[in-house]
Amino acid sequence: MKNIEKRIKNFELLKNEIKNINKATEIIIKALKENNKIFLCGNGGSASDCNHLACEFISKFKKERKSLPAISLCSNNSIITAIGNDFDFKDIFKRQIEGLGQENDILIAISTSGKSKNIIEAIKQAKKQKMKVIFLTGKNESNLHIDCEINAPSEETEQIQEMHIAIGHIICEKTEYEF
Repeated sequence: MKNIEKRIKNFELLKNEIKNINKATEIIIKALKENNKIFLCGNGGSASDCNHLACEFISKFKKERKSLPAISLCSNNSIITAIGNDFDFKDIFKRQIEGLGQENDILIAISTSGKSKNIIEAIKQAKKQKMKVIFLTGKNESNLHIDCEINAPSEETEQIQEMHIAIGHIICEKTEYEF
């Protein structure tokens, strides 16, 4: 029971991020209306969330509509392992952004700790290429210069991830109704 109560409290605290969730959604809608793409990156469970959310944008969330361009940078094992081997693991997303990202595209970066080196490198590369960056992280705010940060109010990895997928679903639903 204690775990359920803690999760309920986390989701109640997530109300404090409504402004940032709305801002992220507005950034995404604007970019998509201007024919830009969404890229997503994360590690472990966050990588799975990236694949899941890219699927929601490409296929559909709740209603039939045109496919929205979203690419999970976590899904191509050949690219990830080649970059990790030939360069460094911290570059696995950075190199993909360098090759695929264009000005005003969106990077949705997910890190429960906010400290993953490969995520930070991806954010830096995206900003260098004048992309918009939305950062989903845990309780601690980052000092990164990004367009929108959404903080899941917990320090427990699995609880942060539960809120991240809920945040992603909210963004998908709100975006979908614009198309």
